[in-house]
Amino acid sequence: MSGDHVNAVFEALGAYFTWKNAVSLYRDQEIKGVYWPAWLFFAAWGLWNLYYYPSLGQTWSFFAGIVLVAGNLAWVGMALKLWRLRRRRS
Repeated sequence: MSGDHVNAVFEALGAYFTWKNAVSLYRDQEIKGVYWPAWLFFAAWGLWNLYYYPSLGQTWSFFAGIVLVAGNLAWVGMALKLWRLRRRRS
């Protein structure tokens, strides 16, 4: 197994957990016990990886990274939307 394959497995596992969090946020409509700026940071890092992995020739990591960053961006987008809605209601 190459380094690209190992990294892609980590990216894919991260994608699974990230999408589970996004689904939970959608279902619960609450942000509790989470420091959401960390999610914004990891979404930005994921976007960087979409540039970086191809520059290293890491095709598998790139494709797994797409799924991971999509989950992060979905979570951040929902969190920001919920934050705005709650702020308007206050």
